[in-house]
Formats: sequence, structure tokens, C-alpha cells
Amino acid sequence: MSRVRRMLPIFFLVLIAAISLLAPWIAPHDPLDAVTGQELRPPSAQFWLGTDLLGRDVYSRVLFGGRRTLTIALLALALAVGPGLLIGTLAGYVGGWFDQAVSVVIDALLAFPGLLLALSVIALLGSGSLAVGIAAGVAGLPAYARVARAAARDVRSRPYVEAARAIGATPRAILAAHILPNMLGTLLAFATVTLSWAILNAATLNFLGFGGDPAAPEWGTMLAEGRQAFRIAPWAVIAPGVAIMLTVLATNLVADSLAGRE
Repeated sequence: MSRVRRMLPIFFLVLIAAISLLAPWIAPHDPLDAVTGQELRPPSAQFWLGTDLLGRDVYSRVLFGGRRTLTIALLALALAVGPGLLIGTLAGYVGGWFDQAVSVVIDALLAFPGLLLALSVIALLGSGSLAVGIAAGVAGLPAYARVARAAARDVRSRPYVEAARAIGATPRAILAAHILPNMLGTLLAFATVTLSWAILNAATLNFLGFGGDPAAPEWGTMLAEGRQAFRIAPWAVIAPGVAIMLTVLATNLVADSLAGRE
């Protein structure tokens, strides 16, 4: 049963990714097709999750919105994990003044809330999906670098690392053969957590209107549009909101599993 519980969130994430990729083939309607006279229709056989303010099919927009939200989140994950892993691992392994300098910068960045840091990046880059992805990635970078640094500091003090250093192994060889492989579990678990933050930050920035084209389906943008008619058409908000909630929940459950927690 424990194995089944661990596999369910992974299966759900794979399912969400597959549905988002296959949206052009499985969506029953064009997500941009505004049908006059079909505004704010409740869920029905024709429109499974109802329609929005412009008469667009909410179900189709949720499917297509997953593609955009997850693409932005994956870009943010790459920008957070890549530089964060490099900087944190080198700081933790090298130590000395380099570690101290990196720690000061990381602590300074962590003093800012992630969303505020992302908004600062948006102010420099402007709006658009690429800018949102970069902003969300920069927001997640300091935390990932901090975790990578802590993991590297822990592993470098292990006896097998000292033994490798004693027999003359180069720093590059030690990093490749001993440090990084023994950090893998921690790094994967926190990368999954970083992905959940990226999804939330991407949806939030799009909700605030920084995602560029407002007509393009995206979960955060759909929330912003649907709130205008929430009292009379709650399905326009509930559908993308549940999609975000379940995706983030599944991502966090995968992180717990990778970290060895039940």
C-alpha cells in the first residue's frame, strides 16, 4: 500500500503532462473560440466545465492552459536548479572565502520573499511568458543553492571523501565520483519542491497580468478572468484553481517520497 501511495502522485503528474501535451487533439473546442450567446454557461454535455465571460470552453482552456503553465514552470526549474546546483555545490565543497561570499549573497536574496524577487525581475525584463519563467527561476535559485551548499558541506566531511583526497584524487574527480552522487537524493527531492514553487509563482505572475497575451489560456490568467464573475459562474475559477492545487499537491507528495517521508 505504501508503494501505491508513492506511485499515485507520480502517475498523476505524468497524466497531467500527457494531457497537456495532447491538448490539441483531445480538447473538444478551440480554447480561443469565443461563442456569442454562450457566455457563462454552466457545465453541460456540450461544455463539460462550462464557459467563461467570453463564451470560451473552460475545459479546453484548462487543457491548453496546462501546457503553458507547466512549460513556464519547467523553464523556471531549469534556471533555478542549474545555476543553484553549480554555485551551491562549489561553495559547499571549496569552503573558505568563496563559501562565505556566496552565503552572504544567498542570505541577502533569501531575505526577499520569492514573489517580490520575481516581481523585481519582471520589472527589469518586462512581461511575457519567457520573462515570467526567468523571474520564477530567479526566485527559486537562492533556496536551491542553499540546499546544495548544505548537502555538499555534509558530504565533503565523509570518510570516503577524505580517503579519496588522501590518495591524490583531483577535486573534479571527487565532485563527480563522491560529492554529487551522494547529494542526489536531497537534490532531487528539493528540485521537486522547487517545481511546485515554480508552478505557483508562474500562475501568480500570470494572475497579476505579467504573462503577455491575456487571451492565451493559462491557469493563473484563467483565475484572474474568472474572478470577475465568480458569484454567478464559479466554475470558471474552480476549474483552473483545482488544476493548480492538485498539480502542486502531487508534486509535493513526490518530493516527500523522494525525501524518504511517508
